[in-house]
Amino acid sequence: MESATKTTEKISGPRVKQFSVFLPNKVGALSEIVKLLREREILVLALDVQDSADCAIVRIVVSDPEQTQELFELHDIPFAASNIVVVELRGGANELPHLLSALLMAEVNIHSSYGLLTRPRGNTALALHVEDNDCAIAVLTSHGFRILSQMDISR
Repeated sequence: MESATKTTEKISGPRVKQFSVFLPNKVGALSEIVKLLREREILVLALDVQDSADCAIVRIVVSDPEQTQELFELHDIPFAASNIVVVELRGGANELPHLLSALLMAEVNIHSSYGLLTRPRGNTALALHVEDNDCAIAVLTSHGFRILSQMDISR
């Protein structure tokens, strides 16, 4: 575990927080959330929507997680928060097979994944919700990938 600790120390800032917001399946529900965030100058940096008949689960990464959590609590918006791994793909989509191969060899299970709406440092970035963040970070770092922190993506 010591190598995972050393690897995570290389991340320049706090880990990236993902919010899973539970919304009614109705027209405009997502728009209301984004508008509420925008009123507080919070940007949505990544977005993934999973729709079902009764509700939608919206996974979002924002520029200010602390304020977002307070806002959701204040407005009784049901949510769950978790840390995710955001990895920079300097070569864009060409690096995806290498990334997936590295995680497969380490037997790291990917629960969900989506691209960021922004391009930190001008590069493509991928949000990964994985089974074991520390293991994924150690493996990806050892394969030459740069792991991004909340500070890296919020700039």
